[in-house]
Amino acid sequence: MSSASSVLVASSSFLYWIPKPSPSKFSKFPSTPSLTPSSPPCYRVVCSGGSPQPASFPDLSFALHDALESTGIDASHAREARKSFVSQIQKLSDIERETSICINRCVDLGRTSLYIAAEDDSLMSHSSVPLPVDAFLERLDDLSMGYCSHYNSVCRSSRQNFLESIEKYLYVKKGFRRSTANNQAEPQALDLHSVLTHRSGSAVMLSLIHSEILKMLRLWGLLDFDVEIFFPHDPHGLPRAYDKQKSKESDQPHIMTVQMLLEEILRNLKDAFWPFQRGAADSLFLRAANAANCIDKFNGFEDSGYLLASAKAAQHRLDRGVWTSVHFEDMRRALSACERLILLRTDPKEMRDYSILLYHCGLYEQALKFLKLYQDMKSSSAQNPSTDPVSNLEEDAVKKLIVRLNLIAMEGGWTRPWYVRNYLGNNSEPW
Repeated sequence: MSSASSVLVASSSFLYWIPKPSPSKFSKFPSTPSLTPSSPPCYRVVCSGGSPQPASFPDLSFALHDALESTGIDASHAREARKSFVSQIQKLSDIERETSICINRCVDLGRTSLYIAAEDDSLMSHSSVPLPVDAFLERLDDLSMGYCSHYNSVCRSSRQNFLESIEKYLYVKKGFRRSTANNQAEPQALDLHSVLTHRSGSAVMLSLIHSEILKMLRLWGLLDFDVEIFFPHDPHGLPRAYDKQKSKESDQPHIMTVQMLLEEILRNLKDAFWPFQRGAADSLFLRAANAANCIDKFNGFEDSGYLLASAKAAQHRLDRGVWTSVHFEDMRRALSACERLILLRTDPKEMRDYSILLYHCGLYEQALKFLKLYQDMKSSSAQNPSTDPVSNLEEDAVKKLIVRLNLIAMEGGWTRPWYVRNYLGNNSEPW
């Protein structure tokens, strides 16, 4: 077996080889040019050692895929992508979750990010062909190989020159750039396959690509010192690598761990596609609760006439069975992001946010189930009562929603309203 057609797999005790997937012929996404014979073979490092971590949540039955299939939409590709995503995050131990993205081994972050994109692509396109994950992994690997032609004596002269040459290759030679902060016109900035194609991405996507290049260079022996990725928290900065020996205490908040990276990817998707974007509150939950009339206006939460009209318009679109809006929101992708955040064992509030979306979908039984799970987890954490007015307003809305859901169960059972079938159907018109 030739080295160019194999993948090196590392476990805690030995190395072994598995065949590397052949390039995809998916015509929608052209493949990158073939590499020269002088290029080093491409390997991806994967850890097979250790036992998967059991989920801390009870058995969860998510609603999205079943609801889509109940309306006649084939969700098989979305289910397969979700299954692959779960197979990756199950490898996360508590230690691995807090490991820097520059040195992690047990989870293939590039592959995991592409599984996220593959599910969302299936939800949006209803294509009979799944997103070619392996083809985009090869494109990511080829990006690392391409750096080798830029590696010269100047790069070897110092660690700083070496790291700067990687940045010049990525941001100048290859033209990767950071998308404008909160630019709703650039949805491609949130999915790895689109970033690799358009070379414009969010800070977290650029951090992922940068770290994957560094890990490849370490595997080939070109990188022999410890590095970190400086993750920018400002709207315009670029992720940059730096020598860990020269790190300062002020750099600590900018280190991206595996858990942080996956959460950031999914929260970016959740924020971008949340169906209720307009509102005076920063809380996504409160915006959705406001649209459901679960907030007392005299309790300090007041909207302008424009914001109230926007909230009513969003609810009207949902009632008519329209998934999206002109502002780039999409219920399917918001639900999908919430479900994966719950699987990732993040903040229990993800269950609360998921439940309010289920309520708006008319899936009342599931909404109540996840609200109760949220309350159970919140009470078991033994946290002190919050004095934050926003948190208190959120908890008041939760209580009102639970009362309403219990009344719905007593009055008419869990029968869904007539518009739910249409709402979960194949309707993507933005008006």
